[in-house]
Amino acid sequence: MRLLLLLCGWLLSAPVMAGAPIVAAASSLQFALEEAAQQFTQQTGQALRLNFGSSGNFRRQIAQGAPFELFLSADEGFVQALYDEGYVDNAGVIYARGRLAWVQPAGRYSVPSEQAPLAGVQEAITAWEEGQRLRIAIASPEHAPYGMAARDVLQKAGLWEASEPLRVQGENVSQAMQFALSDEARGGLVAYSLAVAPALAERSEAVLMPETWYTPLRQRMVLTPQAGEVAHAFYEWLQQEDAKAIFETHGFSTD
Repeated sequence: MRLLLLLCGWLLSAPVMAGAPIVAAASSLQFALEEAAQQFTQQTGQALRLNFGSSGNFRRQIAQGAPFELFLSADEGFVQALYDEGYVDNAGVIYARGRLAWVQPAGRYSVPSEQAPLAGVQEAITAWEEGQRLRIAIASPEHAPYGMAARDVLQKAGLWEASEPLRVQGENVSQAMQFALSDEARGGLVAYSLAVAPALAERSEAVLMPETWYTPLRQRMVLTPQAGEVAHAFYEWLQQEDAKAIFETHGFSTD
């Protein structure tokens, strides 16, 4: 009987996942948004379903009628495009600014300095010319904002073409992060928010890229026409101080 009462109590207090709004979020937000959603649920009792992927793919899926109620993009351009084309009712709000970093496996190679943050790329190119093949990971520049930023940086440094034989692309920045820490990689240009995540920080070393080297990663979110009360509440909650503190802890800027 006691076990039955405990079980009933848990069922009554636990958030009901059925019907919970689906949130489409950029992969760079994986750890930050999981923490934010957990805190929101603890405070409100309302559950959320998080779906992480590349912003460009989500932008296309929303245009095709995917059942997302809230979209958190890693680049404001995808939200603006949805608004311009009439798929959302407004242009949403900027919730954070992302940062790009060179990330490499911990303890395996010398760490580039802030003065020469692309030294790892240059070393990999030199090694390739000498017959070695150390991969350089980036997210796809076709639909992942951090991939676009990585391309900006490599082009600015004159290393885009030279690094082409070594580059391996992730479908999104989380996959690129996995490639960057793999055995055959020298490292990669990925989201700083992933490098500082507790689950990955001990396995990686990171150097921030100068923000003047790439188009600013202004991360914008917007509600879709399908959004219900819970999605609206989470949208508002993400603009409050508790959420901003979480984003900053995970390597984003909110100023």
